[in-house]
Amino acid sequence: MLKNYRVLATLAAVAAVANVTVAGTAEARDQIRIVGSSTVYPFATVVAERFGRNTPYKTPVVESTGSGGGLKLFCAGVGERYPDIANASRRIKASEIKRCAQNGITDIIEVKVGYDGIVLANSRKAPLFDLSLRSIFLGLAKNVPAGDGTTKPNPYKTWNDVDASLPASRIEVLGPPPTSGTRDAFVELAMEGGCKTFNWIKAMKKKSKRAYKALCHTIREDGAFVEAGENDNLIVQKLGANPKALGIFGYSFLDQNTDRVQGSIINNRKPSFENIADGKYPVSRPLFLYVKKDHINLIPGIKGFLAEFTSNKAWGEDGYLVDKGLITMSSEERAIWNRKVKSLASVSM
Repeated sequence: MLKNYRVLATLAAVAAVANVTVAGTAEARDQIRIVGSSTVYPFATVVAERFGRNTPYKTPVVESTGSGGGLKLFCAGVGERYPDIANASRRIKASEIKRCAQNGITDIIEVKVGYDGIVLANSRKAPLFDLSLRSIFLGLAKNVPAGDGTTKPNPYKTWNDVDASLPASRIEVLGPPPTSGTRDAFVELAMEGGCKTFNWIKAMKKKSKRAYKALCHTIREDGAFVEAGENDNLIVQKLGANPKALGIFGYSFLDQNTDRVQGSIINNRKPSFENIADGKYPVSRPLFLYVKKDHINLIPGIKGFLAEFTSNKAWGEDGYLVDKGLITMSSEERAIWNRKVKSLASVSM
């Protein structure tokens, strides 16, 4: 009797394992999962919707987690539990590539999809700001030059304190958190751009890159800068409720809300499609997709999704992504990246 009980127990255990295996197979993911930049999010979303509507594949799931947050999820591992694609509004960092490698992701495909500008915008109910990179740095840095080669905690309360030509309104800027690629690009292009207009600070970089970066990249924490999350649309809405504030977000959100907000002039350049495309607007950056090569034949549809994103009907000069605010690359540059995506058609794992 005991022997029969053991046999039955063994069979039950085998059946349980078989059921788990079958369930796992049945639940195998058949839908692309994309995480990352809130700036790239609207572009990836519209491509995903068209891809799901016009192909046999399911519409990819796109999550807005911020570039840093998305790449953290992306680099966590290989397999169906982990995202296939990460959107980023800045190039992947060496530390992120290292993290990916530590988790078995050694072949990452980079696809540049276009450009975007970062705007400092405010409500159309308020005066338009005309800012220099230096005034942006002085308005938002945690520490500022004291005039003698030393620094002091930022004492400026109003924009008029920073520059007599600016409005006397209180410095209040709504912006993204540290996990955001927009935040990374803003401190590198706008903050550092203004910081190095001081010759003694520029010279500091040769002596200590760490001290230079700490001074130029650190945003004040006394309430003048307010972290408003990864939702750029929310910042746009808050500017409507608070006309005295400025908000930091991507050009595409300005382009979609010109009836409500206006982009500040920076270094005598308006944040326009033309100025961003030809590099005249000083706070612009490239946008990327990062793809796990190991997932190309694991999750169905990845090649097709990338082909849709890099098609002329999407990212071309008259493409539907341009209507959404994407700053397209030159035809030569698009051709280079398009060839790279087409070469993935021969990838087999």
